[in-house]
Amino acid sequence: MPTVTIYNQEGNEVGKQELNPAIFDIKIKSEVVHQVAVAQMANARQVLAHTKTRGEVRGGGKKPWKQKGTGRARAGTIRSPLWKGGGIVFGPTKERNFSQKINKKMKRKALFMVLTDKVKSNLIIVLDTLNLAQWKTKEFLKILNNLNKLFQLTNKKQTKNKKEKKNILIAIDSKNENLIRAAKNIKTIETIRADCLNVIDLLKYKYFLIAKNGIKKIEKTYLN
Repeated sequence: MPTVTIYNQEGNEVGKQELNPAIFDIKIKSEVVHQVAVAQMANARQVLAHTKTRGEVRGGGKKPWKQKGTGRARAGTIRSPLWKGGGIVFGPTKERNFSQKINKKMKRKALFMVLTDKVKSNLIIVLDTLNLAQWKTKEFLKILNNLNKLFQLTNKKQTKNKKEKKNILIAIDSKNENLIRAAKNIKTIETIRADCLNVIDLLKYKYFLIAKNGIKKIEKTYLN
């Protein structure tokens, strides 16, 4: 059974906690994670590019000239794709559908695999509590500075002048306006509810910061 260390907001160790192996200690299959991640991005894709066909182009209701006797080629409408300003043949349209179907069991399994990887890579940090008295980014940065020693720097090539950006995903167990508003000003940090986790966000952010109650929220949400 995997175990994590619990810290307080000052960065001091206050205890240990065992994690549910059904979520945080399962066999990782990269192909499953990849398939779910691709499906999630495809389902979030917006279809913006749209070209008009000859039936959508404005005008051209009247025949440009008579059929015979002018010496010109026959033409029925100025909306023809052959004309400048006419319809587009085989262009991108808003009717395109990029969505992919992934069943709930597979989606949940991929989520557990990413969480397992965070635990095995020591990229998950569990706090006893995570609260701010007021929504000040300065106050929130103080907490992050206290936890600075917990963030493992894996880039061996960094120099003294170059510091690794700490991309952190913070999971909150309940609505916490002070924390959300304080973290919003920091580009490399994102907040998410513990019962709304997804594969893309967990992969996008290197570190996963969560309070002890958030672990319970994950178990209650995804194992029932």
